[in-house]
Amino acid sequence: MRATVHVFLKPGVLDVQGKAIEGALHGLGFPGASDVRVGKTITFDLAGDDPAKAETEVKSMCERLLANTVIEGYRVEIG
Repeated sequence: MRATVHVFLKPGVLDVQGKAIEGALHGLGFPGASDVRVGKTITFDLAGDDPAKAETEVKSMCERLLANTVIEGYRVEIG
């Protein structure tokens, strides 16, 4: 079973990388880009065939290691 975790900064947390990319896009002639946010995607395989159990396990991984839940949120996809 494949797990995909999308990790992103929570609203209100300054995204320095996003601001740098936004400035670069403007400099390249794309002035319509705004509120750029940068995140990360983590994908991995899991043993088992119970999607509900897998989602619970991956959420636990996020809470303990994959996301800094003080400043980051996450979304889990099992498939």
